[in-house]
Amino acid sequence: MTAQADQESFSFQAEVVQILDLMVHSLYSNKEIFLRELISNASDAIDRLRLELLSSGESPEADGPLQIHVSYDSGARTITVSDNGIGMSRAEVIENIGTIAKSGTREFLQALTGDQRRDAALIGQFGVGFYSAFIVAERVVLTTRRAGLPDGDGVRWESDGKGEYTLETVEHPGRGTEVVLHLREGEDDLLNGYQLRTIIQKYSDHISLPILMPEEKPGQPPEEPDQETSVGETVVNQATALWTRPKNELNDSDYNEFYRHLSGDFTDPLAWVHAKIEGTYEYTLLLFIPSRAPYDLWMPASRHGVRLHVRRVFILEDTGQLLPEYLRFIRGVVDSSDLPLNVSRELLQGSRAVSNIRSTATKRILKLLAEMADKEPSKYATFWKQFGATLKEGLAEDYGNRDDLAKLLRFNSTSSVGDDASVSLAGYVERMKEGQEHIYYVLGPTLAAARTSPHLEAFRAKGVEVLLLGETIDNWLVSHLHEFEGKRLQSVAQGSADLGALEDEAEKETAEQAKAEFAALCGKLKDALGGKVWDVRVTSRLTASPACIVANEADIDVNLIRRLQGSGLPSQPILEINPGHPLLVRLNAENAGNEEPRLADWAHVLYNQAVLTFGARIDEPADFVTRLNDLLVALTTDDGGTEP
Repeated sequence: MTAQADQESFSFQAEVVQILDLMVHSLYSNKEIFLRELISNASDAIDRLRLELLSSGESPEADGPLQIHVSYDSGARTITVSDNGIGMSRAEVIENIGTIAKSGTREFLQALTGDQRRDAALIGQFGVGFYSAFIVAERVVLTTRRAGLPDGDGVRWESDGKGEYTLETVEHPGRGTEVVLHLREGEDDLLNGYQLRTIIQKYSDHISLPILMPEEKPGQPPEEPDQETSVGETVVNQATALWTRPKNELNDSDYNEFYRHLSGDFTDPLAWVHAKIEGTYEYTLLLFIPSRAPYDLWMPASRHGVRLHVRRVFILEDTGQLLPEYLRFIRGVVDSSDLPLNVSRELLQGSRAVSNIRSTATKRILKLLAEMADKEPSKYATFWKQFGATLKEGLAEDYGNRDDLAKLLRFNSTSSVGDDASVSLAGYVERMKEGQEHIYYVLGPTLAAARTSPHLEAFRAKGVEVLLLGETIDNWLVSHLHEFEGKRLQSVAQGSADLGALEDEAEKETAEQAKAEFAALCGKLKDALGGKVWDVRVTSRLTASPACIVANEADIDVNLIRRLQGSGLPSQPILEINPGHPLLVRLNAENAGNEEPRLADWAHVLYNQAVLTFGARIDEPADFVTRLNDLLVALTTDDGGTEP
């Protein structure tokens, strides 16, 4: 840092230098976005001013109407964007422009794809819009003064975008920010009122604040000034909150542009709800379902995407009061006529109006999703791929809407092709076998592990569909969703194997006979394993594997217990053996004649194999390898081979 008089020079952080270079060299073909971003920043500054003044009981428009001004000077080759919003102090200028502390620059760089238009659209989403000025400007001068500071505390920031910027303290008679862009060579087409108006109307027409430009009507006198406009200026945007306009005046393009402004996303939303609610409480909802997950979806401290307005005045962003946590991906606006302008987060928590808004908004969104799932399944598949995991959280969080949420769930199953979840519970019930009483599922640490679980073998053999649950959230889902349309959800790894009416009398008789024939072997295997297992028993759930692990508790899934306790096994599980497997048939035969001297080794190998198949870790891997090698050597010797 070098000081000369009252001017100081600073260096940008490394990530900011990367952004500046990107703006100049990579995104040049999308140059018009600079005006969209600067106007969006000005709008946000005025919103923050409103919130700050309303919180202290002051009128935001006491010093005149809140406005955004855009102008150009052909002689000086400059474009100016100014506002009378909250402005910035010296420290805030350094923090917001010179560093990445608030800008999201690092995430932006990580999200770049190499597609110029797509990368350009990421700018607003990651809050690096100010830097887009350098797409068209060789030098940018920002002058600002924070609301509440004296005129002499204005700050002037200046940079050519090549790694350094200067700061100096200046007189600034009004609060707010002015950004002057000194254009590069070849950008003179922007020094045109028609061109600038076209860009504003394309990207910023929905801004609820008036955007003013100098009046340009050759041969006609300037418009008479009024309380909305200055002498010689005219409003070039609609300047009305889009959500307050009748739906029949809006088209898809209007909604899409507003969504982009609101969210910073470059893709169109999948769908939206626009409704004016009248009755005990009056409010307007304009809520969007994005087509892709925001980068901060799983960040606990990230802001929610719904903004609360009171009579069109922005108040605050939702922190969980307006929508439940599992709908945190929703973007939009709620505008209420029944809340005070100085409403606080504390007042929101106990407000009946907010409870009504929350309930209605949630039901409207779930209804929209249900219609999408029914009429546009491919679009719903896109939604589910992005937000299915968050929607599952609602089963635990939102008891009142549990039935509606259950209908929206999608899963993989043993009948699925590929890894995309497309099986609904309603569809599963329609395909249930005659005599099938339960909706069967298997939990696994991953989808691949669930798909290869040995607990599925008997169900596959009978052609019974089983839901494959391989996400962490699925453990909590089945803990809160116990039935659907009268059909109980049943884990295939829970309790003893019981296929109910799907087993015929012959199969049941065979199972009982196997229990009797293998009773002695089960007892000896249990003794050999000591305290590792609660019991060893014969099972009919296996057809190919020799053994598997299940929980001792009949009413709790073994995989759920594992997740609750960590990556290891539940306390004293049950080892189930397959009486039809050749290894168990041989062990049982040799055990009957007391001819198997290595039964303890076989018991431990069977147990550890079942543990590994289950996806857990074995306690003594070296011991397992030694026992297995000894058994292989013994088998080789018994078959006529020679010990090494």
